[in-house]
Amino acid sequence: MASTVDFKNGLIIQHKHNLWKIIEFLHVKPGKGNAFVRSKLKNIRTGQVVDETFRAGEKIEIIRVEAREYTYLYNDGNSYIFMDQETFEQINLSEAQVNDVLEFLIENTSTTIAFNDEDPIEVRIPQHMNIQVTETDPGEKGNTAQGGSKRAVLASGVSIQVPLFVQIGDTIRVDTKEKRYIERVKY
Repeated sequence: MASTVDFKNGLIIQHKHNLWKIIEFLHVKPGKGNAFVRSKLKNIRTGQVVDETFRAGEKIEIIRVEAREYTYLYNDGNSYIFMDQETFEQINLSEAQVNDVLEFLIENTSTTIAFNDEDPIEVRIPQHMNIQVTETDPGEKGNTAQGGSKRAVLASGVSIQVPLFVQIGDTIRVDTKEKRYIERVKY
């Protein structure tokens, strides 16, 4: 058993007969009364996000997860197919299980899948990915004094804001958590 002192973002806990992932938390020490922890939890199964308050020092059960490296292969219409990079075994995950990373899921993407025993509970992708631009307006020469931006659609289907000099076919580095442009990749 652990306590609220052990809280950190991304930690998976057992609470109210469900598995929850801590999205964010804040230790609060009011001037009057007892300290408490305000947290935002996401249900691993349903994706529901709730605000929850714990007393300071309250006992919680931390779930130990095992992370394994997988490669995303393809979507067969009903499920998403991943292959274990060591054993080459394939697993099928539903859209609900990959919903958090769906916008950046491209074939042959290296992923990490977290398991609770043999039950897959979370798919993680790299925080920074190189993705090709498939659709964007042409940038206008001389119209960059203010460092403007335009909308671009990436190979994964997600739409983000990019600088005016980015063209169709360019590969750019993207922050997958904040869905933002980082830099143009030169090969």
